[in-house]
Amino acid sequence: MQISDVYVGLGEEVFAQLIRSISIGKLRTYQIYEGFKVRAHLHKVNTESLRKSIPRFWVRISEREEDFAKDLAQAVLVSHLDMITAVLDLLGVPHENGFFAKDMDPKPYFTEGWENRVMEKFHGVYPDAILAFYINHLRWELLSATEVFRPASPSAA
Repeated sequence: MQISDVYVGLGEEVFAQLIRSISIGKLRTYQIYEGFKVRAHLHKVNTESLRKSIPRFWVRISEREEDFAKDLAQAVLVSHLDMITAVLDLLGVPHENGFFAKDMDPKPYFTEGWENRVMEKFHGVYPDAILAFYINHLRWELLSATEVFRPASPSAA
């Protein structure tokens, strides 16, 4: 499974929610604004340009443009570090403000059923679309998942 499979597996509606959740301020804070702007083929990154670009972004994701998909994931995830920190705390995963230490193996912390525990705990606290994306991002990046996890909640499926 590739990261573009996660977006496609969660669907176009969830994808649009992810794009609308990107924080321009967080992109600047973590110094990824310029790189994202170039990869996204935008002259300027703001809420209006992101919203208008959703259909074009979806086509690029559907065509499995992996470098763009990875940069997009980074933009979405840095916009939700508070949620990431809460999820990792729930699972007992050591981290530094939502980031794993370089030489740490986090895999043992992801015990059977962790995905549903995260969804149950944070449903209504954070948007289901963002939670589902982060869960799948972890499954893709750390756990070599072969299929997309689709939560039972109708708003994130």
